[in-house]
Amino acid sequence: MTGNVELLQRIFADVRPAGLVDGAYLFAETESNQKSVFHAAGDLLRHNQTHTVLISDCAPKGGYVGAAAYRAAMIEAGIADEAIAEVPMEPTDILHTRIEAEAVVRFAKARGYRRLIVSSVPFHHQRAFMTMVTIALSEYPALKLYSHPGAPQPWDEVVIHSQGRLTGTRAELIAEEQKRIDQYTAQGDLAPRASVLEYLRTRD
Repeated sequence: MTGNVELLQRIFADVRPAGLVDGAYLFAETESNQKSVFHAAGDLLRHNQTHTVLISDCAPKGGYVGAAAYRAAMIEAGIADEAIAEVPMEPTDILHTRIEAEAVVRFAKARGYRRLIVSSVPFHHQRAFMTMVTIALSEYPALKLYSHPGAPQPWDEVVIHSQGRLTGTRAELIAEEQKRIDQYTAQGDLAPRASVLEYLRTRD
């Protein structure tokens, strides 16, 4: 239990790396949740933490509005068009957290990225970050990942999540995300919480 609490604390209050990082990836959230990560991206750009905000290049699918609409909404939120870059993920029939993480880590490796910030809506953020760490440990261990959760939104608001198939309040979705972490860990698709905690303890 102590380790799980420490993991959550570290993920939700990660220390920002010094200087400029190679990029920040915003997970593909549904329309009702996307402003959370847009706010995080704006914060990182304003503080000169990165010059590049990465998004999925996917067409609308799985609850994601698609790259064109995501980009347009980001620009409307005050993010410069030239700061936005798309990570190739097409062709794919579906879009989910692991597909995103695999594509992002491979994109980073191909370009020699050394440091990358990861952002997702808060109730999804632990699993999103753990998934990215899982893939990096397997495919690109030299990549240093930093956690930067999206801005909080009303917890009692009913939203759509999980490929557009799951509906509930953001507070209710916390438990659903924890179930997925347990399930995917048991299946071997997600590194155990203890391994992700050790990664954070030794990363720097």
